[in-house]
Amino acid sequence: MAYDKFNILTSTAVPLPIENVDTDQIIPARFLKATERKGFGDNLFRDWRYNPDNSPKEQFVLNNPIYGGKILVGGKNFGSGSSREHAAWAVYDYGFRCVVSSFFADIFRNNCLNVGVLPVQVSPEFLQAIFEAIEANPKTELEVNLPEQTITLKATGQQESFEINGYKKDNLLNGFDDIDYLLNMKVEIETFATKTPL
Repeated sequence: MAYDKFNILTSTAVPLPIENVDTDQIIPARFLKATERKGFGDNLFRDWRYNPDNSPKEQFVLNNPIYGGKILVGGKNFGSGSSREHAAWAVYDYGFRCVVSSFFADIFRNNCLNVGVLPVQVSPEFLQAIFEAIEANPKTELEVNLPEQTITLKATGQQESFEINGYKKDNLLNGFDDIDYLLNMKVEIETFATKTPL
């Protein structure tokens, strides 16, 4: 399933300064019945967002109207726990295109890259600076530049570089998942197949 191309994202951010956020907290297991990537955003952080009677928990950041944007800033070790790809689906379906943390669980990182969410790993010091800037001003913007592989705190100009696999970077820039990438190479694949003896 193709997704929007990712190039340079400038956005306000939602702060979630909690360490060791696992995939069951991101999307509880009882919501994993669907096999399509749609509808999971409604249940992103479900047990943190809602009371048992489905009323919103006012103190949770996603229910606070002063915060918004396409960037989620999480604490260290974001996306740990089970390997469910639905966690990345929920993040994307809610509207986030980027997650920032000082450390990601590998499987969650790869699942994000497969669905159009860019995981940006920064130093603990830069992460703290981002949290402090958002706390001081919820309208603080971050610029995530995928071509240059940089993230910038617009208010101060403070910037760091981040790493990303070259193949995944190319896919994000083009809005491709793995299937789209192969379909885009269809002519080359067919040409190779016709020239290759059985």
